[in-house]
Amino acid sequence: MPPSRVLAGELSVSRSLVAGAYEQLIAEGYLEARQGSGTRVRANGLGAETSPDPGGDGRTTDAAMDAVTGPYWPLPPGPGGATMPGSGLPDPALFPRAEWLRHYRDVLRETPDSGLLYPPPRGELALRAALAAYLGRVRGVRTTADDVVICAGFSQGLALLCRVLFRRGARRVAVEDPCFRLHRLIIEVAGLEAVPVPVSPEGLEVSQLASLGDVGAVLLSPAHSYPSGAVLSASRRVALLDWARDTGGLVIEDDYDAELRYDRTPVGALQGMDPARVAYGGSTSKVLSPALRLGWIVVPRHLTGAVIRAQLMENFSCESFGQLTLARFIDSGGFARHLRRVRPVYRVRRDALLSALRRGLPRIPVSGEVAGLHLLLRMPAGWDPGTAAEAGARCGLQLEDASQHWADQAAAPPALLIGYGTSRESALVRGIEALGSYASGGAAQPTEAS
Repeated sequence: MPPSRVLAGELSVSRSLVAGAYEQLIAEGYLEARQGSGTRVRANGLGAETSPDPGGDGRTTDAAMDAVTGPYWPLPPGPGGATMPGSGLPDPALFPRAEWLRHYRDVLRETPDSGLLYPPPRGELALRAALAAYLGRVRGVRTTADDVVICAGFSQGLALLCRVLFRRGARRVAVEDPCFRLHRLIIEVAGLEAVPVPVSPEGLEVSQLASLGDVGAVLLSPAHSYPSGAVLSASRRVALLDWARDTGGLVIEDDYDAELRYDRTPVGALQGMDPARVAYGGSTSKVLSPALRLGWIVVPRHLTGAVIRAQLMENFSCESFGQLTLARFIDSGGFARHLRRVRPVYRVRRDALLSALRRGLPRIPVSGEVAGLHLLLRMPAGWDPGTAAEAGARCGLQLEDASQHWADQAAAPPALLIGYGTSRESALVRGIEALGSYASGGAAQPTEAS
């Protein structure tokens, strides 16, 4: 900006008027003044000033936060104009609206006046107790209600754990490579370094942890790694827990979609093998709806108090009515019934997609089909994931370029994620036909999905 004296002369107004205007714009965040370098317009507009990370080491977090504004926020338009990630979403039409509404009304009617005050930071006792019983029965999690903390989805639970780890001196967290990109960004925004560890068909390469040095924790999805779909083998489970005991490190288990397994009983939670070394996390995002923003972390006893304090300082608590509704939904058997209802639906869609891939793209390696709501396609050299995704997306498929989930995106193999949770079988078949046409060099012009 021009000096106040110069601008006052150009506008034929008093210098004090210009100085006052500058001060107001600085206060509102549009300008910044630095001694010796004059007054400048902020590079990114209002609120662009960098801020220290929550751990307090003064390192700026703008780079990590700006990265979130890539494919996740704002989210790209999906089918019907909704904003969503490209793959792995449940079908919103399968949400049990009538039963959920009935429980919600019961909560509103029966909650006493005292229940309309601030909810507890660790979450409503009714939901924590319901989850402790359910997770112990279905996932083999060893816990009590006292060790369960309710959060706004697993991502917020991960952020809480990262804050606690940072305050306790950790500076590095190992993550699967590839892993869900947003989780890597959450780790970095908390002031920690996300250290990539390769994933093979047997899951995380646990043997590489010893060479990484001072890693304070490992984040992984042992039941169904995202996006590869790998399942951590029994021998690597044992080796990972041995590493945690030897180093004092924490294992963070993201059990995001293990209940949606189709070919056999879901593999048990890693947490059940060593509750003192594993923080277990889950949410309703895959099995019910991400709109609920309900998740939970089962925290080792020595970290429970620190995580609750972090929740108190960051978010105070999650809203009560949704928690109490979910508690009733679980206790009534509605949650189990819902899973029994949706698993066959998703399995039929998965089978239709696999069948279409065998016909249309028989040489494309597929992984992740044992569970969840997505498949990973390893594409041959020369394929452009973006163009291929556009060819299938015209049919209403959930598609995304998978390279963003690798730590080194430039070196990532060409791969495509296909979500089948929200797509009907006919749309899945048409989408694969369009991809097959792209692969053969044809100009696919598929019909829009109805």
